[in-house]
Amino acid sequence: MDLLLAAQLFLLGGCIGFLAGLLGIGGGMLMVPFLTIILGNRGVPSDLAFKMAIATSMATILFTSISSVRAHHRREAVRWDIVRGMAPGIIAGGLFAGAGIFAFIRGNTLELLFVGFLTFSATQILLDRKPKPSRTLPTLLGQSAAGSGIGLLSGLVGAGGAFASAPFLTWCNVPIHQVVATASALGFPIALANTAGYLLGSWNQPPALPGAFGLLYLPALTVIATASMAVAPWGALVAHTLNVRQLKRVFALLLYGLAAYMLARTLSN
Repeated sequence: MDLLLAAQLFLLGGCIGFLAGLLGIGGGMLMVPFLTIILGNRGVPSDLAFKMAIATSMATILFTSISSVRAHHRREAVRWDIVRGMAPGIIAGGLFAGAGIFAFIRGNTLELLFVGFLTFSATQILLDRKPKPSRTLPTLLGQSAAGSGIGLLSGLVGAGGAFASAPFLTWCNVPIHQVVATASALGFPIALANTAGYLLGSWNQPPALPGAFGLLYLPALTVIATASMAVAPWGALVAHTLNVRQLKRVFALLLYGLAAYMLARTLSN
């Protein structure tokens, strides 16, 4: 790996790790566009580059979520009862997405789905709708069903815990700091199930680049995971001292920009 590539990946990993701790996100929604560009610049066909970016970014969430959730757990902010209730559904949905649907959908179709999800996520953040005060978490069966949908959607767009699980937890009137911490914890089963699915679906695929295994680009996974794990605790520390809602609005504007870029890129191919 050349020094320029290593520096790009390390910087990307550091930014993703900080945001993972700060906002409870796995970082996939930011990581995927940049990894797609990096892989494309190295000669990987556009369709395959996007799929590899999704799979690799999801695998990094395995490490980012561990580092982030440890910091939140020390502050007793993780709702482990919710994690236990949603994890079985998340694993089932993630495996179905990664090993089944993902292998049969064309990269351009996935990119359009990704753009739609970016736009939807940014809009939800900006609207910041308040749930009815009487609304609470569903039963364990309802939590598992919600987890199935979250695991499936996350696997198709490469998103970690917060983009799908945080709106659900907020809708159920879970306090905001518990939402951030619990979304970080949910990122691990999401990433585990989907990464396993991607590997099952692409284990016999010829490597697109040296260091690639199926859809995973291992050099990027190693550097990004190392950087993100080192920086994630700083983000978690800051999350308990700043107004996270204001930061999320800025983050929403960034998502709109990325959505516009990815749409233009998809339509030009």
